[in-house]
Amino acid sequence: MASHEKFGFKTLDEVRDKITSLKADIRLSEDFAPLHKQVKVGSKTAPNAIAVLPMEGCDSDPDGSPSELVERRYLRFAEGGAGLLWWEACAVVREGRANPLQMMLTTENVGKFAALLQKTNAAAEAANGAGHRPLNVLQLTHSGRYSRPDGHKGAPIVPQHDPLLDPRVGLDPDAPVVTDEYLDALTEKYVQSALLAKEAGFDGVDIKSCHRYLLSELLASHTREGKYGGSFENRTRFLRETVRAVRKAVGQDFIIACRFNVFDAHPYPYGFGVDKEDLWKVDFTEPMQLVKMLVEEGVDLLSNSAGNPYYIYPQVTRPFDLSSMGIPVPNEHPLESMARLFDFTRRIQEAAGDVPVVGNGYTWLRQFLPYAGAANLADRSCSFVGLGRSSFAYPEAPRDILKNGRMEPGRCCVTCSKCTQIMRDHGRTGCVIKDSALYAPLYKQAREETDQREHSFQ
Repeated sequence: MASHEKFGFKTLDEVRDKITSLKADIRLSEDFAPLHKQVKVGSKTAPNAIAVLPMEGCDSDPDGSPSELVERRYLRFAEGGAGLLWWEACAVVREGRANPLQMMLTTENVGKFAALLQKTNAAAEAANGAGHRPLNVLQLTHSGRYSRPDGHKGAPIVPQHDPLLDPRVGLDPDAPVVTDEYLDALTEKYVQSALLAKEAGFDGVDIKSCHRYLLSELLASHTREGKYGGSFENRTRFLRETVRAVRKAVGQDFIIACRFNVFDAHPYPYGFGVDKEDLWKVDFTEPMQLVKMLVEEGVDLLSNSAGNPYYIYPQVTRPFDLSSMGIPVPNEHPLESMARLFDFTRRIQEAAGDVPVVGNGYTWLRQFLPYAGAANLADRSCSFVGLGRSSFAYPEAPRDILKNGRMEPGRCCVTCSKCTQIMRDHGRTGCVIKDSALYAPLYKQAREETDQREHSFQ
């Protein structure tokens, strides 16, 4: 591993030279044609191979309905020209919300979601041409360990205890874990949310299983007893049965997706995809079994991720220049972090066959990210290039790539992690640097309120 460095490249050749010196498995291509290609997802087709990954704003109305900020965000994403909009985390039950303003789709507000989808699709075509309507996939979630439906105090719901993570959420070692009966009933909540998403006009839903939220942690519940813990069959039971139930309810023409962790970067027996002896060694055995299982169950779209954004190794999820407050500087170069994520996607796409896989980890490369994306698409290392934080900062990037063949360096995300810091501070989030008129005051407000809360406890 090399030392961590901030981004400082001026030319593509400088990027190539650094990749070579690090011996990082990252390929670059100046032929952007693969980014323009349509991508078949189930029975539907995306107009190009660029995706906006689920970027939560923590800014819905209290009942979960789209607020003005939510509408602004998705109109910007739609006008930006991506072929796939993977909509942010939408809680399937109130107690599973990660914050009091997390998106939540209900029978009472489904019409508001339908109206927003009509607006976003119209905005996409107005900005990018007739017929350029993105696929819209809604991420369904239960926040589990990181549930905080009310106020500023967490209300964790965990499938197993974890001596490293329990203290961080204020969970006592003898606190009860979620029951099998609760999980049995939860599947129907996913079904109800999926049916509402279909009614609203979404093209599909994601059964979210990443970043150590409830379903992600279930995959790693080696120490749990009962039918949802222990063996691989048991740990995947909830996801498998929920996918089946959702498919039965929504039919074959509705996309079922799954965004899941390949590697938790968390020690066994509390992490998924990790070697039993070495935290930093990936064991691909179970992640590959999971991919094959999901394909057999008829999942139409996959997206791989890794790590836990709430813990001390966020570079495993998203390489950065600066991290959130209190997070140590990684002992690896961001290009090495990117190469690991690219390797995960490459392996998942190979195992998934014709099922498209959305890659991630591109944002740190700024204006050079299309070169890596085009190369990965060309050699079938992924089917979509996924843009996460980049989309907060530069929502027009897909259109600039596809129409102008370049990204504007001054518009790119600088991976400063301030958008993450707002979330950690329980505020409404977006790009503090490139969208500063709106989000710089919100960043300052969330920081000040956090300081006040912390001082009040001292």
